[in-house]
Amino acid sequence: MVRRLRAEGLDFVGVAPVRLVFTRAVSAPPERVFHALAEDVSGWAEWFPAVTSIVPLDEGAGRDVRLWGGGRFRETVLAAKEPELYAYRVDVTNAPGVRALVEEWRLAPDGPGTRVRWTFAADGTVLVRGLLRLAAPGLGRSFREAMTRLDRRLTTGA
Repeated sequence: MVRRLRAEGLDFVGVAPVRLVFTRAVSAPPERVFHALAEDVSGWAEWFPAVTSIVPLDEGAGRDVRLWGGGRFRETVLAAKEPELYAYRVDVTNAPGVRALVEEWRLAPDGPGTRVRWTFAADGTVLVRGLLRLAAPGLGRSFREAMTRLDRRLTTGA
């Protein structure tokens, strides 16, 4: 079943009932990381383990995302400010109990590389909120693996 979520803006990242924040340093510079996030959208499936495909929509203003396990998201890009910020909101999903979801990627120089901070901001039923909090360690592992794979891809082309 398809569910339309609340249309939240970028400010939701600071006030969401569930905020999961993960950080990781990568050796690639912010401009290259930003390019991978915001411009090479279909490439996410090669470095983010949970993603099976992402198709850009509306000339880059949106995305159609499919995850392992059958999760689907239709997203709207909220911000693409090179090289420091990329954020999007989920508008439609097949995930039950979710009411709102915004993800923000902040990039900051870290020596010659980049400090990547991913914030997963969500609202949902009490059950969904609890499940998301319990899922935080797994999301963290997925993020760390994704950053390792992205860094390898950006620095060695592998």
